[in-house]
Amino acid sequence: MAMAPAAGAGAASAALDTAVLVARGHRPAEHARAAATSHVGIGLRQPHYAQVLGEAPPLGFVEVHSENFFADGGAALGVLHEVRERYAVSLHGVGLGLGSMAGVDGWHLDRLERLVNRIEPVRVSDHACFARATLALAGPGHAVVHGNDLLPIAFTTAALDAMVSNVSQVQERLRRPMLVENLSAYLSFRTGPDDEPMGEPQFFAELCRRAGCGMLLDVNNLMVNALNALNPLSEAADAAGGAPTLARHLERDLQRDLQRDLERASVLRRSPLQHCCDFIDALPPGIVGEVHVAGFCDTERGLVIDDHGSCVRADVWRVYEHALRRFGPLPTLVEWDTDLPALDVLLGEAAHAAALQREVCRTSAAFRPAACP
Repeated sequence: MAMAPAAGAGAASAALDTAVLVARGHRPAEHARAAATSHVGIGLRQPHYAQVLGEAPPLGFVEVHSENFFADGGAALGVLHEVRERYAVSLHGVGLGLGSMAGVDGWHLDRLERLVNRIEPVRVSDHACFARATLALAGPGHAVVHGNDLLPIAFTTAALDAMVSNVSQVQERLRRPMLVENLSAYLSFRTGPDDEPMGEPQFFAELCRRAGCGMLLDVNNLMVNALNALNPLSEAADAAGGAPTLARHLERDLQRDLQRDLERASVLRRSPLQHCCDFIDALPPGIVGEVHVAGFCDTERGLVIDDHGSCVRADVWRVYEHALRRFGPLPTLVEWDTDLPALDVLLGEAAHAAALQREVCRTSAAFRPAACP
């Protein structure tokens, strides 16, 4: 889940991003060769269309946001067809709202099915979030509204039942399994006395088992959530001397929920890096079908935002390497959606992911050579 930072947060980042790549030992002329692996791809965004088509860097795949290509025809869809002739394409959605109790929007699913049939993507994915809700009207009846965001879900059996139903509906329509991504969330839910809460890894394990889907493991989201657990927004609000905020009310609610208190205390006892690795270790083997890496930003109030606007942080690369050692060399996407850099910077990040995959394959006897790039 990407959120845009405050204005000016990404200013003058391009030079820093290039410096990071140089510090890692990457030289621009080597980026394309280093990223030439069947397992590493980049997010393809409009400013890079012409250069990618003109230079054709040897990437394993490219990723696009599904909703940007729902129209029948037009320049964007024409570019995607041209890209598909050269690369495998991964369709990554942001609008299905797979955790919505109101169900999946029929029009959205119709458009996604048409796009899948046109492009024949290598993978289809969306997020473990909700976006649709049923609201009572002032008069008789009700209306279903769609929130244009990736809103977090409660990890309960009721939420699991709804997501299994929605994911199954999408897969039946598309006639293929899909991947569901773990979210970066900036609030959590207090469970009631009748709820049956579960940990997030257990939630994904059950979702994949019951729905027959896979998991899209976003390791940057894991790190963002772990860092925010150590720096709750309510503490920043208290330090500023402000009036009671939503975050402070949420904190009071969390304190009344023993399960949430225990989970947060568990995070506080561990480093963010260890928390992320423990999350990965709690997932069943074979569950993950793709991994995402991205950059995040720090705000003045102590909140960490998953903005996809900078190079991948060192600790996120460490979590990624841990995931590789647990699950093997999986398809990996470098996400970059805000403050887009020069294409060479993005290819440098892909090259680093490819190098880590080769290193894990070289040093681990657990993976068959055929699975390694």
